[in-house]
Amino acid sequence: MLSPKIQDAFNKQINAELFSSYLYLSMAGYFEAESFKGMAHWMRIQAAEEKGHAMRFFDFINDRGGRVTLAEIEAPKTQWNSPLDAFQDAYNHELKISGLINDLMNLAAVEKDGAGHDFLEWFVREQVEEEAAAQLIVDQLKLVGDQGVGLYLIDQQLGQRTAAAG
Repeated sequence: MLSPKIQDAFNKQINAELFSSYLYLSMAGYFEAESFKGMAHWMRIQAAEEKGHAMRFFDFINDRGGRVTLAEIEAPKTQWNSPLDAFQDAYNHELKISGLINDLMNLAAVEKDGAGHDFLEWFVREQVEEEAAAQLIVDQLKLVGDQGVGLYLIDQQLGQRTAAAG
């Protein structure tokens, strides 16, 4: 059985993960409008992955006899100055999500919720990957700047992303 504090915090995390999905879908829309089809593709996959994260929390709450309560999702930003600007926002957002996951890990320890702590370990590892992926793209975009063949090549490379399992 979930403690009320864990249930509330996990429900808030569902909202954060759904916002993440919404944000990345907004970025996909921005990239589509700017004719960066590869970056849009990358963001669509990222949006689907974030929705999957929300569903992991959703299922965990239900599996533990808790009650899922969904809240309003904040509207995301819709415009960026450049691909670098958008991916920098994505990286900063992943840092924020990592902080939320770390806070949940601390709460699970305080609440002596071993199952919750074990569940969250997957997210800790996932956030390391999420941060690294976004940081790499930011670094590459900084190298090539906002124009030219380098930007085209990065767009083509990001268009090759396939959906992750799990």
